[in-house]
Parts: sequence; C-alpha cells; structure tokens
Amino acid sequence: MTERCVLLLGGSFDPVHQGHIVLARYFCALLHPDELRLIPAGRPWQKPELTTAPEHRIAMLRDAFSDWVVPVIIDTQEIEREGATYALDTLRALRNELGDEVTLVMLLGADQVVNLHTWRDWQKLFDLANFCVATRPGFDISAEALNHAVAEALIRRRASPTQLRATPHGLIYLANDLAMAVSSTAVRQALAENNPQALEGLLPPPVLDYIQHHHLYQTPH
Repeated sequence: MTERCVLLLGGSFDPVHQGHIVLARYFCALLHPDELRLIPAGRPWQKPELTTAPEHRIAMLRDAFSDWVVPVIIDTQEIEREGATYALDTLRALRNELGDEVTLVMLLGADQVVNLHTWRDWQKLFDLANFCVATRPGFDISAEALNHAVAEALIRRRASPTQLRATPHGLIYLANDLAMAVSSTAVRQALAENNPQALEGLLPPPVLDYIQHHHLYQTPH
C-alpha cells in the first residue's frame, strides 16, 4: 500500500448537492483515504459560463463538507487558472505538489465517463491518477454504449478497491451499487421557482441555508 491516498472530487458545484455528498461518502468509506480534495471548476471548457461567483461555490463546499470523516481541502487551482480548465492540467499540478508515490483517485459520475473520450488527451490521465466511477440512472456505461477506446480502457484497467488503493495511478473501479440521480440544473430550477417540494432531500441543510441567506439562484424580477 502506498503511503498516502488522496481522493479528488471536481465539479462546478453550482450548487453542491446530495449527489456530491453521497459520492464522496461512498468512496471515502470504501478506500479510507488520507484526504479528500474538492476542486471547484473555474472555466470548464465543455460547460457554459458559470453564473455563481467562485466565493459562493467555495463557501457552499465548506459548509457541505464541514466535520467530514477525513481531512478536506478545497483546492482552488482551477478557479485561479487563466483560461479554460482541463483535468490533465489539474492532475499534473497535483502530481507536482504531492509526488509520484501518492495514490490519486479521481471520482467520476457515469455522465462523465460517457463523455470521457471528448476530454483533452484523456488517455494520458491514467498516467497520473486512478478513477472511481459511480453508476447513475439514465446513463448506460456498458461496453456497447461507450466509445470503443473508453470501453477497452475500462475493461483492461478494472481493479478491486484494494488494488486501486495500493497503486498510484492507472486503474479503474466501477461502483455498480451506487445510483444517486441529482441534476444540478433541476436543483437550480427548483430554487429559482422557490419549490421546496422539488428540493426535498437534494441539498445539505447548511447549503440551503447559505443559498437562502445570500439570495442565490433566484429569478430576477
């Protein structure tokens, strides 16, 4: 087993919701990492411009992951980086910071795996990190549904949690028993419509309190 294991959870976190919490909690329990690093996006090249200011997204992350089961670091490198942000650049920076012997594990949802072949130099990502993939209702990640090269990589690199925990990079674990379907778009819409029923169970209470206090995601009149 390597000396340290760091889980990486990136996203726009606009806002952070229970899907993020469930994903992080599941893999923290599975891999017993030494650290969970949350990486809010700056200017993700495949998504429209984010409307919520970085300081609000960072504050929501801080509230959502307070008193967590492992040490949590909010890594703002993608926010601070000029121009579009790419996972490859982020992983290279983390390797430079943490060294080659640390196990890095990037947590992905099924929707991200379906589009993995569109990421910049995606095959080079395995030289830098391992990947844990969570299933999600509505997204088929069977070999027949994926890009051929991605499907081949999932088969060839598939490993157990123990193997992944002990290896710095290059492996994949698929979690087929985790299926949390939360859409950030649907959450923002429910907030804009002030629809508490649609929001039930989707946001950590401290995050909802923060959103309401700062009047975020409201439809302007």
